[in-house]
Amino acid sequence: MKLPIYQADAFTSKLFSGNPAAVIPLEEWLPDDVMQNIAAENNLSETAFFVKEGDGFRLRWFTPAVEVDLCGHATLATSHVLFEELGYEKPVIHYNTLSGVLTVKKAGSRLVMNFPAVSPNQEEGPAILFQALGIEPTSNVYKSDDYMVVLDSEKEVADLEPNFRMLNEVDARGIIATAPGDEVDFVSRFFAPQAGIDEDPVTGSAHTKTTPYWSRKLNKDKLTARQISKRGGELICEIKGDRVEISGEAVTYMKGEITLA
Repeated sequence: MKLPIYQADAFTSKLFSGNPAAVIPLEEWLPDDVMQNIAAENNLSETAFFVKEGDGFRLRWFTPAVEVDLCGHATLATSHVLFEELGYEKPVIHYNTLSGVLTVKKAGSRLVMNFPAVSPNQEEGPAILFQALGIEPTSNVYKSDDYMVVLDSEKEVADLEPNFRMLNEVDARGIIATAPGDEVDFVSRFFAPQAGIDEDPVTGSAHTKTTPYWSRKLNKDKLTARQISKRGGELICEIKGDRVEISGEAVTYMKGEITLA
């Protein structure tokens, strides 16, 4: 069996930056273990698989280690592939996912994703969280499926050197570190050793949590954001009631073919 595969850099207009994701169109679903093995073989933070379903598509995302409920950059990459490589002509793409119905539309050179907004609850962070991040304990900790730690400055976020083995013991999908930005409204980094990704270059799903927080903090609905990983990425985020629109660009890096025995 041969399958088409694409790789696109998401949340960037330039190759070799943003977050790379693999995208695999399917006629019908493969067994879960096969999709997981493909994701592990790709060794990217996410591999997206999609199948036509009704007027839209069923979309699933796999890290090298697990299937996840929501992934922003691989959704952006998939939409880029559909619009730019596969000739999808409708103005809006509808995806059925483990996180409900998600939509993506074009807005000039950007793609705008509509995701559910999440407002994490403030709570006391565990000691191991602060030890793993190498910071003093702070009360600015919020929890959903991720921990979100709010720091005072972009430099503090940039200077973090986590102990990933220790961070892997924290009971969360991942850890978001965020702060006001020097040139944008806010910056962040995202660590997810539990999902097989020590540091994710650009994490759309994390911005479903950071955006509501910074929207309230800065008293504005539309915000500019930058994920300050080594590759880096640029996002525009806007609160729309209980939803958040996250927009960015993407660029195709590779088109190829997978051969399955």
